[in-house]
Amino acid sequence: MGWLKRLDRFLLAIVSAAVIASLLPAQGAAVTVLDWLTKVAVAVLFFVYGVRLKPEQAIAGLKHWRLHLTILSLTYLLFPLIGWGLQVLSPWLLSPALYAGVLYLTLLPSTVQSSINFTSIAKGNVAGAIVSASASNMLGVFVTPLLCWALMTTSGGIAIDPSSILDIVGQLLVPFVLGQFSRRWTADWVAAHPRLKLFDQGVVVLVVYSAFSAGMREHMWQQVNATDLLGLLAVCLVLLAVMLWFSHWLAKRLGFNRADVIAIQFCGTKKSLATGLPMANVLFAGSPVGLLVLPLMVFHQAQLMACGSLASRYAKEVPDEPAAA
Repeated sequence: MGWLKRLDRFLLAIVSAAVIASLLPAQGAAVTVLDWLTKVAVAVLFFVYGVRLKPEQAIAGLKHWRLHLTILSLTYLLFPLIGWGLQVLSPWLLSPALYAGVLYLTLLPSTVQSSINFTSIAKGNVAGAIVSASASNMLGVFVTPLLCWALMTTSGGIAIDPSSILDIVGQLLVPFVLGQFSRRWTADWVAAHPRLKLFDQGVVVLVVYSAFSAGMREHMWQQVNATDLLGLLAVCLVLLAVMLWFSHWLAKRLGFNRADVIAIQFCGTKKSLATGLPMANVLFAGSPVGLLVLPLMVFHQAQLMACGSLASRYAKEVPDEPAAA
């Protein structure tokens, strides 16, 4: 399938960036160049996000408030509560550093592109997915840093400088807002160049290389062993399975129709690598982030594979509409 081939290439690029950084991490003057390159690339990425989001779509979609409230509750209430509760697994199953990474991933916003894509494949509420996923990311610029400051400084053992929240505004929110204001001149050009999505993936790969380079300079791989990594994989898979089941069950219990249930399941259970990696670089500047983002990388790939399989199964439940005469 086409989406699987794209997933494989992206996964290969991410893994390759991590391996290359582990063997050939940035050193010396290259670190400064890489840091600035990453900051500029992330700013451009969020500018493009701002260009892509149509304000009229967001305004129209806000009418379905029960759907959006349910998805945001899963993303920013249930996920963080589970992440906070998983501290019981540290240190016997998860090392403190890996637990901090798991907690961080539970505080992140949902994905945008893949949530919408999978909802569309599954013949769910695409308009609702567009609004909810976009709102999740916009709110995440404010909510995720606040949740990190509230929970990770107490449960995750991570020190966060409150000024980093201002850095988030400057590096992520300001470019996004500028993108929104520039839509009059830039929206058509961005829409006419769908291959810009490769830039999105390229920025993620660049941030992975930067994060793992920093981790190697801090001797990241000496802090974990094979047992730690197996424990992390098990936790990520169980967390994903629980959220996929619960989101579907909850949406059914709340009386949502089939299309809305699909949107809730796909938007409410995903965590954004494209937002989480750049945000980690800003929030935890000066700290090694290699191990911190490792759980997010594992969870991200697992969610794409699981949701891809679910979307294909859901699509078979509804016959294709006949073509118009």
